[in-house]
Order: sequence, then structure tokens, then C-alpha cells
Amino acid sequence: MEPTRLFDLLSYQQAKFPKKDALANKVNNNWVTYSTAEYQEKADTLSWGLLQMGIGKDDKIAIISHNRPEWNIVDMATQQLGAISVPMYPTITEQDFRFIFTDAEVKIIFVGDKDLYMKAINASKDLPLVQEIYTFNEVEGAKNWQEIKASVPVNVAELNRIKAAVSDQDVVTLIYTSGTTGSPKGVMLTHHNIMSNIKASTPLMPVNHTHRALSFLPLCHIYERMLNYLYLHCGVSIYYAESLETISDNLKEIKPHIFVTVPRLLEKVYDKIYAKGADLTGIKKALFFWALKLGLRYDTSQDQGWWYNLQLKYANKLIFSKWREALGGNIRAIVSGGAALQPRLGRVFWAAQIKILEGYGLTETSPVICVNRAEAIDNRISTVGPVLPGVEVKIAEDGEILTKGPHVMKGYYKRPDLTAEVIDSDGWFHTGDIGEFVEGKFLKITDRKKEMFKTSGGKYISPQQIENKLKECRVIEQAMVIGDGQKFPAAIIVPSFADLKSWCEIKNIPYTTPEAMIMKPEVIEKFNYEIDDINENFAQFEKIKKIILLPSPWTVDSGEMTPKLSLKRRVILERNKIAIEKIYAA
Repeated sequence: MEPTRLFDLLSYQQAKFPKKDALANKVNNNWVTYSTAEYQEKADTLSWGLLQMGIGKDDKIAIISHNRPEWNIVDMATQQLGAISVPMYPTITEQDFRFIFTDAEVKIIFVGDKDLYMKAINASKDLPLVQEIYTFNEVEGAKNWQEIKASVPVNVAELNRIKAAVSDQDVVTLIYTSGTTGSPKGVMLTHHNIMSNIKASTPLMPVNHTHRALSFLPLCHIYERMLNYLYLHCGVSIYYAESLETISDNLKEIKPHIFVTVPRLLEKVYDKIYAKGADLTGIKKALFFWALKLGLRYDTSQDQGWWYNLQLKYANKLIFSKWREALGGNIRAIVSGGAALQPRLGRVFWAAQIKILEGYGLTETSPVICVNRAEAIDNRISTVGPVLPGVEVKIAEDGEILTKGPHVMKGYYKRPDLTAEVIDSDGWFHTGDIGEFVEGKFLKITDRKKEMFKTSGGKYISPQQIENKLKECRVIEQAMVIGDGQKFPAAIIVPSFADLKSWCEIKNIPYTTPEAMIMKPEVIEKFNYEIDDINENFAQFEKIKKIILLPSPWTVDSGEMTPKLSLKRRVILERNKIAIEKIYAA
């Protein structure tokens, strides 16, 4: 039978294509695998143990850990009891932990390691509802998750009776969106919400039960999490990367056929490839840049003729084959989401026979609304693709993207007021994004509704379009466009200091510290030159007139970015208030 609840995916996989390596991670430098049967058995054992502790329907269980099989096992064990998982980013503050523990009324907390255990201990102090904190790693003085064992063996018939009482309309998870302002909001997603996304996505998957996926984006985010469920449904083996730093090595070890990522990581991959190409000499360097130039012309929407195709064939054999080898040699597709992908990356990777499937969605939409396909006819670079089957999308009069369907959340936990602000009386969810359809089929995101601003001259500026263009420049790492109520737009820029250092070496400019370099006249002149070049793409009122260079990148830890890597614009504006006042006063 087709699964209707998320935990049904385990028995579905076991019946249809049982895996020896349903899940895998690296322990002490060795890959440890879990079969589908082991996955189910461990989830059942944990469910039974939690049940004996008094955990039941609608109780909340927090999971705070980096990706590992234990995360999935706790998730499934929780679902089978009709309890609700509350996944959380390991990187958020103790204050955020405490807010979520309190708001969600969490009873049991699972954490990965000692550091997270200490954070959870501090955050849950004096919270009467929190009963226990368990660790996945062995931590002195802490209870280990494997201690949760019932005094009697699992009663399969009784556990099945409890599972049968769980409806596909029940809330399965509470995901707190950090947002760029205000307190986190708990998004209530049901089994049916997420299962609708899985079933609509399955026919679009370019992989099957003979393939492997590498997973490294946080499982606490619905993007990676839904894909993990989708892999279960399709029988794709899931291998967890050790860390973001080891992805390159893990790709070569696992040789995956698919992975999902965010544009920033693809940008870093491209930058590394470019830097290696730039270090070549003679004919090798000439061939590299010849191939790159060809790649940047690639277009999924048109055949550019026999001569271009012939050149591209040789470019793939001589140059791009090495790119594919660096990704393990088996990649059938890379799914990109979470932010806008630079079109040049889409073009060059597709040219290199590495298919980038850019998609779009939100936590509140389970998450996929649109996604490009693996076939060129259904893929348009610079768009987020066609609408997912079963999902409705329309563009409001003000350009906002609205969506309706089984993927739309049940609402915000304990916040009917906020729910009513985003889901109207006709059931349309208001995304807050501005967009348009290209060729009547492919959705293109043009900006965030709340991030658009108006200059003192009455002109509306869409900062995201300009920021994406700025970040195409190799010496620009991060950028934020400002100018609300001012005469002209300006940009706060964090340089790519590695690329800036390379440029300084070429120009024989002594390189010292980031703080010193952003004050050098030659460096300021370099950035102004790049801005002038970028400005050619925009109308007069959109052109960047002034820039502010910063010596340090914006990070989650510094409080200028959300865990999803969105800019906290108000924080950045406040922290650079004096510099901003100076450029506009001048």
C-alpha cells in the first residue's frame, strides 16, 4: 500500500526495495550502515521505550543534532506514537532554545554531543515540563539515548494499534522558523502536508533504488528533511557527510548520484574550480578558459547549433570531465534551493553535464512549490521551474506569489493571528515573495515583498536582483543593497578576501589585514570599477552610487544571518548605522 503517514515509509521501503544501506554515517573513520529492517527495529524499540515513559499523542520531543542516523530513528519513533518532533538548529542561541522549549512545551530532548547537552541543560533550567535530556554521543554525566529501553519486549500488536490511531491529518512536526525579525514561529506540518510533497516529487526524481544520496544540509530544516523522506520513498540510500568541511572527500568516497544544496556552496565549488584554472599555465590554462566561456553561454531552452555542440563535446572530454570526477563521477542531479542561484552557475554546470535543478518553497509549504526538472525541456535557468503537480500558484495584483493546496501548513502553533495574516479566507498562502511566470510555465522569483524599498524620488528598488548581480563578481563575497527613503541606493559589501588577495598579488599590492585592505585607495578603486560595470545592467535609479566595505563576513554566530543563511537586514543596518549616515550625509 502507498504510505499515507511519514513513518509508513519504513514498511513501504522494506516491502518494495529493502536496503542494506538505508542510512549510513562515518564513525571512527569507517562508514557504518543501517539496513531498512534495522532502521525499523530501532525505531520500534525506541517508540516502545518512550511509550513506557509516558510519551504519547501530541507530546513534543526536541531533536538537536547534526545529521546522523540517530536523528532519523528518533524522528520515526516519535511519529509512531502520534507525538510531535520539534527539530532545532544546533547553532541557535540558548535563548532561542529556551523560547522553543517553552513555547512548544517540550518533554524530552535529544542532543548530539557534549556541547549541545550543556546548551540544552542551561536552556531548560527550571522548565517544569522538560523530563529528560538524552545524548547520542557518550557524554559523562548524561543519559545516553540507548538507555531508553522498556522493561518488557516490544509488543508488536500493541505498537501497531497505536500506529493505526495516527491520522495523516495529525501534526507530525513543529518547525520553528527563525525569520529575520521577531521571535521564532512554530510551523505546524501534518503527515499529509509532507506526504503530498513526497508523492508529487517522486515521479520527477532522476534517481531510484539503485542509487545513493549524500546529505549534509541540516535535517532540522524541512528542505533536507523532506528530501530524506523522498529518498526513503524512492529507495535511495542516504549517506551523511561528516561535516561541511569534509564534503569534498565524502563525495569521492560515496560517489553519490544526487545531493541537495544551497547556492552558496555551489558558488564555493565554482570558485575553487576557477582558482585552480587560473593557476594553470600555457595551453592547459587556455583550454580551461575556452571551456568555461563555452559553458557560460549554455542555455537549456535552445540548441545553439552543431559547431557549439561539437566544441562543448570536446570541452566536456578535456575539461568538464574533471569537474564531474571531483563530485564523485556519478552525479545525475544537484537540487538547489533556499536562495537564488546565480544564472552563470546554472549555465556552466549544465554545460558540464551536471544538472542543477533549482527549486522554490518555504517551511510553511512542506516545502516544494516549484522545481526545475532533469530534462532540459522542463528546465529554465534563472527560474525555479514549473509548479509541482497538485499545487496551485497565482500571482497577486501586487506581484506577490500565492499558493494553495495540500502542501500548505496547518498554521502557526498557538498563533491564529499570525496564521490569518498569511493564509487568506480562500486558503491562499501569501509567500511574501514577488515573482512572475516565464513562457507561461516557469516561475521566476524577482524579490522579497518586505525587502523592496522606495527611494526619496518615489522609485521602488528590488534589492535582491541587484545583490545577486553583485555577488557574481569574484571579489564580492556578500552584499546588501540599502537606500530606503534616501536619494539613491548604496551597497554594504563584504569582499571575498581570498580573491582580493590574489588580485593584490597580480597588481603587486602588499596584502596585510582585511581591516587595512578595505581602506587602501587601490582596493576602493577596484571595487568602484566593479560596481560601475555591474551598474550597466540596471536603470539609472537602480544604480549603486556608494559602497561600504566591511572587514568581516556576516555569519549565523555573529547574529547577522539566520540559520537558513538569510540576511538579518535590520541587524546589519543597525550595526553599520554610522557608516550609512556618513555616505548619505556626504
